Amino acid sequence: MTSSSSSYLSSLPTCILCLCVLARMASGQLTANFYASSCPNFSTTISTAVNSAVSNEARMGASLLRLHFHDCFVNGCDASVLLDDTANFTGEKTAAPNNNSLRGFDVIDTIKTQLESSCPGVVSCADILATAARDSVVALGGPSWNLVFGRRDSTTASLSAANNNIPAPTLNLSGLISSFSNQNFTTNEMVALSGSHTIGQARCTVFRARIYNENNINSSFATSVRANCPSSGGDNNLSPLDVVSPTSFDNSYFSNLLNQNGLLHSDQELFNGGTTDAQVRTYSSNSATFSTDFANAMVKMSNLNPLTGSSGEVRTNCRRTN
Repeated sequence: MTSSSSSYLSSLPTCILCLCVLARMASGQLTANFYASSCPNFSTTISTAVNSAVSNEARMGASLLRLHFHDCFVNGCDASVLLDDTANFTGEKTAAPNNNSLRGFDVIDTIKTQLESSCPGVVSCADILATAARDSVVALGGPSWNLVFGRRDSTTASLSAANNNIPAPTLNLSGLISSFSNQNFTTNEMVALSGSHTIGQARCTVFRARIYNENNINSSFATSVRANCPSSGGDNNLSPLDVVSPTSFDNSYFSNLLNQNGLLHSDQELFNGGTTDAQVRTYSSNSATFSTDFANAMVKMSNLNPLTGSSGEVRTNCRRTN
């Protein structure tokens, strides 16, 4: 055997690996084992970082889940939400639902830096967001779900889509149903996904009108929340979306709604004499049903209009295009 043929044979595994990766990219398919060869430790890297961040601050779990949601509802799960504004580029961070509200970007940066060190140019920011959201729910005691990977990162963002597509906390039930239907979610899936409000906090400015002006609210609950949300001022004061177990991913959010303890107008709309009352009752009494439905809806959300194949790119810094 000549040295050239020996060299050729020794290079075969690398060539085959390259061909496999290229073929997968070309096919544009999301797969469970997308990073099995190219970055086998990516899942462990993400879960370790998420667990650390949530351990330091439980609220971060809700923040990372919300980042994924606000990404996917704006032209698909493409990490457009992570792009910073520049002199020549307007991202989505200053959109009304995001401005002074979205957080967790530093955790994503940390994860990306670690992955770029071990697997440069391989793992997309969109896949990081999807995985971090799942791992955040698990870290707070909620269900897990199986993800597929291979999402690519956008090179564009849409401030207008962020302003228009993300459901507002002031929506009534028909508005919520319509907003989620626009992303091909059923009403049942909308209610299940709303259960993410079992964790996290909201700013006074978002729920002030409800606690001072609405009648379908438990009076003692309203009084307790008003203590930290004056009728004027204190816009950024925080209150938990789930007053019973604000750092545990469970079904108490739905029990709260039965007692008219929904913090947001849109929360209480799910149990206000409408078509979703029965589902709220079911979830409040059956945590397993809620967990299953939530996990299934999250899988569906994580697969909204991803960029695959040669579309988009894999950013080396999640905050800017390459």
